[in-house]
Amino acid sequence: MKAICALTTVRNDALFLPKWIEHYGTALGGTENLVVILDGHDQDLPEGAGRVNVIRLPHRPLPRAPAMRRRARVMSAIAAGLYHYFDMAIATDVDEFLVVDPQRGVGLREYLSGLVAPPAAISALGLDVGQHLREEAPLDPTRPFLDQRGYAHVSARYTKPVVSTRPVTWGSGMHRVKGRNFRIDPNLFLFHFGMVDYARATGKTADPDRLATGWEGHLDRRARLFGLITNAQPRDGDAYFATARRWQSWLRPPYAWNKPAMIPGDPVVRIPARFRGLV
Repeated sequence: MKAICALTTVRNDALFLPKWIEHYGTALGGTENLVVILDGHDQDLPEGAGRVNVIRLPHRPLPRAPAMRRRARVMSAIAAGLYHYFDMAIATDVDEFLVVDPQRGVGLREYLSGLVAPPAAISALGLDVGQHLREEAPLDPTRPFLDQRGYAHVSARYTKPVVSTRPVTWGSGMHRVKGRNFRIDPNLFLFHFGMVDYARATGKTADPDRLATGWEGHLDRRARLFGLITNAQPRDGDAYFATARRWQSWLRPPYAWNKPAMIPGDPVVRIPARFRGLV
């Protein structure tokens, strides 16, 4: 079994980091395989963080775009160093959760360890999970997210090369690996939960840190997910996933050939019931 680590950066988060630590600590064989980069010496780990490795950096605000580029460079450099101790690295935002399709009957570490001659970077199919405002209640953070949410936008923004098998250089937002193509694994999914709850997600726009550094427009664009999911005619996930992978494998934006473009029509899917309880 290969040694695999996961790393993330975080600031001003109380909802996702405890779940991120629980998810990846369990999936990778212990919290000692996790690296959390705290943005600011005023930040702390949640209770129950176990043996998580912590890097505290000074909080030095930048506008959103250069901040995202700086973050990607830092994550790339730290991950490169971790290859002296680990065979693979998973780099995600704190609200992103990588899972193997339960149909495979194996856990994340076992699945990744069993890949034969994997490429330098591996993408999962990105599912942007949001609250259906007519059908779903406000989030109970003590229960699994996927027990409470049943719909997702199949989004190229989250079909990200979050798994690396050797040192790589991620681009801004970890959406691509510089100088390399991407491959979408047929059994991996990346669930993004940034918009998992309407009240919590829209409240983030009032965060002074974010407003001061140009995040308002970005958060407003993300908040449109609620209307998209609430008003969509959802597709069956299992019937659509293979089609989505083909679209995202062949459709590329002209400004970045090495990442997928958005699928026309903004497809929304019902998340198959077998994913319940995984996150």
